[in-house]
Order: sequence, then C-alpha cells, then structure tokens
Amino acid sequence: MVGTLQQVLENMLDRLYKYVTIYLPSLLAAVILFLGCYVMAVAARWVLYRIFKGRAIDKFLRQSGLAFMLDPSGRLRATRIVAETVYWGFLLTGFLLGLSVFDTDITTQIIQTLVFLMPKLVMAGLILLGGAWLGHYLGRRMLVWAVNESIPGARRWAVGVRIVVMFVAVVVAADQLDFARSVFLAAFIILVGGGVLTASLAIGLNGTELRRFLIGQKEQQSEEAHEPSLWNHR
Repeated sequence: MVGTLQQVLENMLDRLYKYVTIYLPSLLAAVILFLGCYVMAVAARWVLYRIFKGRAIDKFLRQSGLAFMLDPSGRLRATRIVAETVYWGFLLTGFLLGLSVFDTDITTQIIQTLVFLMPKLVMAGLILLGGAWLGHYLGRRMLVWAVNESIPGARRWAVGVRIVVMFVAVVVAADQLDFARSVFLAAFIILVGGGVLTASLAIGLNGTELRRFLIGQKEQQSEEAHEPSLWNHR
C-alpha cells in the first residue's frame, strides 16, 4: 500500500516537473511580452493625450451628433477616442504575442480566430454605430416633417423609422459576422414585405378618408389662424 502510494506521488511529481519545465519558460516569456506591450500602451496613451488635439474631428462629432450619442454629456473628444483605441490595440497585441509563445494547437486556433474575427467585429461595430446615427437623424427628420404636415402620431412615426433603420443595421452587421444570416434575412424580408403590404392596404382602403381628414385639419387650422380677433378691428 505504501509502495503504491509512493509510486503515485512520484509519477505526479514527475508529471508536474515536466509541465513546469515545458510551460514555465513560455509563461514567463508571455508575461514579459504582455508587460512590455502594457508599458508601451500606457506611454502611447500618455503621449497622445498630450500632443494630439483633433479639433476637426471634434467639430465633426459635435455637428453630426455622434458625440452626444456616444456620451450623453457631449464631452467626448477625438483625443480620448484615438488614445484609448491605441491603448487597447497595444494590449490586444501583447495578448496575442503572449499566446503565440506557447505554440500549441489551442493557442494557434485562438490567435487565428481572433485575427480573423477582429476586422469583422470592428466593421460590424461601425455598421451598428452608423445605423444608430442614421436612425436618429432620419427619425428627427420624420418627426419634423410629420409635425409640419399635421400628421397624427408624429412621434410614433419617428420611432418606427428609427426601429426600421436599426433593424437593417443589425441585419447587415449579422451578415458581416456570418451570424444567423438566414434568420435575419428572413426576418428582414418578412418585415419589409409586411410593411409594404400594410401600407398598400391602408392607402387602398383608407386613402380617401385619410386625405379628407388631413385636408379638413389643414382647413380648420387655416380658419383658426385667420379668425378675426375681438381686439383687432382692422
């Protein structure tokens, strides 16, 4: 019994020694590489915060409304965007370099997957951001137009436009990532087809009543606007 236990302990220690001698140098090298990239990331971020201004980018962010979308306080600056992007880029590079040191099938597969997916993730994020901005812009335009035309439910129309634009952006982003492409495409076709059919039926069945209602509202507003006041004798 004692001999068996001793043999098991010796085998375990031999295996542990083997793992330590194989993976410990790689682990130390990975930590050193990651720490080096971390130091470079901190230094690059510090330098960019000091020298990079990006006033033209700040002006574009304010005029386009992206600054308020990304940060409700409106204090987002191009310096912060560029500095933080460079910082996290260095950290990601250090992580990938650290994984590459181990040179195993798992680490190689992880690195290949990250390198393959990273451009797609960035593109999908930009698509979603552009969709959110476009939906916000078109929603505001729809709200202004509906209010000026005295169309009932102006805010609902604006919200509907934002939802449709954002849904299209999600479909395009999912297609970019090859994620549930058929599901999103089918949902998009159903949504667009249903919307077109509903609009066609509404225009065909209630077009005359809706036109009369809108004309009546405009005439009523014009009569109220031209109604003579008791205090105005001209």
